[in-house]
Amino acid sequence: MRFSLLQPVEFSQDVKKSRFVAHAAPIASEDEAKSFLAAHRDETANHNCWAWRLGQSYRFSDDGEPSGTAGKPILQAIDGQDLDGVAVVVTRWFGGILLGSGGLMRAYGGSAAAALRLGEKVEIIPMLMGEVVAGFADLALVKARLLALSHVSLVETFEAQGATLAVTLRAGDEDQVARLVQDLTSGRSRLVLPDEDGSAQ
Repeated sequence: MRFSLLQPVEFSQDVKKSRFVAHAAPIASEDEAKSFLAAHRDETANHNCWAWRLGQSYRFSDDGEPSGTAGKPILQAIDGQDLDGVAVVVTRWFGGILLGSGGLMRAYGGSAAAALRLGEKVEIIPMLMGEVVAGFADLALVKARLLALSHVSLVETFEAQGATLAVTLRAGDEDQVARLVQDLTSGRSRLVLPDEDGSAQ
């Protein structure tokens, strides 16, 4: 089960006179991640280290800190809380005391993790798109029964003999929805889902 943040959060702490401020927010694309990072980069700080994850894609930066001491611990904080579609920037103002590699990893990773713990989480529900072609005789019943299911939405396009319903449903519910459509229409209609290469099955 994966989660994302509902809204942006912020956390700050002092570690051996260095100031660490973490900003975290939900993102829906790489462009959103880049915009968030740019918006929270503080030019007065010594380092603006960051990480983001979006499905299988992720990026991180140590921004001048020793390699592996900042960006990666921030990414590990995101992954450690089963989060996806999230970007985190941890900004550091150096206080004059060297923290060492272990201290930096704890400070950056800990600041990110603390910010993420503060945020309200929302479950990410994988969705599928399918299609149902229904005649006018079946249309009202099919629509009503599909919309009664949780996590189902429809967009209808009318045609001469009825309507095509673009159905968005939760992944894992496709067998239940397919059976429902077939049963309601005595087999006249069926749920068609795109297969792996994008064509209908």
